[in-house]
Parts: sequence; C-alpha cells; structure tokens
Amino acid sequence: MSLKAMSLTNVRYLKMLAMLFCAISAAGESQPPADYFRQSCASCHTVGGGRLVGPDLKNVFQRKDRAWLTQFIVAPKSTIDSGDPYAAQLLKESNGVVMPTLGLDAARVQQLLDLIEAESKLPKSQFAGTQISNRPFTPRDVEAGRNLFTGAQPLKNGGPACVSCHTMRGLGGLSGGRLGPDLTLVYERLQGRKGMGAWLANPASPVMTPVFKKTPLHGDDILPLLAYFEDSAKKGGRDDTTARLNFLLIGMGGTVIGLVLLDGIWKRRFRGVRRQLVHKNRGEE
Repeated sequence: MSLKAMSLTNVRYLKMLAMLFCAISAAGESQPPADYFRQSCASCHTVGGGRLVGPDLKNVFQRKDRAWLTQFIVAPKSTIDSGDPYAAQLLKESNGVVMPTLGLDAARVQQLLDLIEAESKLPKSQFAGTQISNRPFTPRDVEAGRNLFTGAQPLKNGGPACVSCHTMRGLGGLSGGRLGPDLTLVYERLQGRKGMGAWLANPASPVMTPVFKKTPLHGDDILPLLAYFEDSAKKGGRDDTTARLNFLLIGMGGTVIGLVLLDGIWKRRFRGVRRQLVHKNRGEE
C-alpha cells in the first residue's frame, strides 16, 4: 500500500472515530438530568439523605457558589491539587477518595446544578437514597447473602449472581469470576452499610449499569448482601490465592491430558496410513 493510500485510510479512520465520539456525546447530552444523576451520581451522593462516599448535596449552594461547584465538577482533581481548602476538606471527609472526572461539558453541569437546587427545595428529594435498616446482622443474614452472591439463591429481579464477575475470600473452588474486582473488603472501601447499599441500588460502573438496568437489585436482596460483605470485611484478608492456583493447575492438567490424547490419536492415524502404504508397495513388488 502506498503512503498516500495509507494516509487516506488513516483520515477515514479518524473521521469514523470522530463521528462515533460525537454520537456517544450526543446520546449522553440527550439523557435527562435526573436519569444522569441517578446513573452516575446517586451511588456516591444523596440530596437530603445524608453522606455516602461523597457529601450530601442538599442546599450545597449555601456552602459554595455555582462557579466553584462548576469548576469542581468539571475538574475535581485539579481543584484539589490547586490547594483549595474546601476541596481538601472534601477529600479528607471522603477518606481520600477523589471524585472521578466525568467529562461533562458546562451545559450538562448547569443542568445538574439546576436539578440539585430544585431537589433541595422539596420536602423529600427523589435522590434521598435507599433506606437501609440499621438492625444488627445475624448469621442467618450472612448465609442468605452468601447464597445470593454465589447464585445458590437467585436474585428476586432475575439479575446475574455476583460470583459471575467477582470473587470473595473463602469461596472455595475456583473462587468466582475475574471480570470485576475482588469484593472481600468492598464494604470498607464504600464506607459501610449506607455507602455500600447506595452502590448496590445504583451501580455506576460501565459494566454493571447496563447489566442491572432492567433487573435492578431488589430491596430484599440488598440487606443480606450487605450482611455478607460486612462479615467478609470484619474477617479481613484478600481473595483466596489458592483458588487461582487451583485454576492454573486445572488448566495445565487439562492441557496436558488433551495433548496426550491428540498424540495418541495422531499416532494411530499415522500408523494406519503407513500400514496401507507398506501393503500397497509389497503388492506392487
């Protein structure tokens, strides 16, 4: 291929990427602000429901003006790195968890701020968060949560079991999936029952959001899962590395057995062909 042809191909490729990016951006911009908040913000923030990983946003305009809030939402890490004292306070209160950069333009940010301002004036916002019982968890709750996690008990709304993508310490066997992160200490990372419950009710990861969009976790499933996650966090530790070793050994063993079988089949095939050639040559002689 000539350099000119390669250049034309690259231009067409870049144009296709630009068109795809514009299409994705347009789709995001067309999403109603309330839906966007529910999908991307509600796992860390409430409006009138108390603090989660991030602060409660009810009456946030009484704490900071719109210009500061816009700057922080657009570039949270840059605002923190600038030495802004209030941004530093937010970082401390969130135990060092930095708000991700969402790639929002100014128009979308203003829509979200308008939404937060309007919701703050309501007696109870639709984003007050999921109400999670504060009662102590029992061993029965932990066992029920483990069954939901592993799929021994199906989720009420028909979603996939957690073990399909995640692992936990002490599961045994192959110890679950590896598509998502290990969840042994996730209860601590999301700062307890309330933060973890908010995440389960509104998972904001690129993988979980589309998977659970039509089959969200039922409220009756969330509490036992929280019990299981809390119990795992109390016990400490990491995922069971023995399970990974078992997986590796099983894979290697299966490969060796497969090679041995193929070798035997191939040898028999080779001998059968050779025998016919020998007989044929002897016949010709």
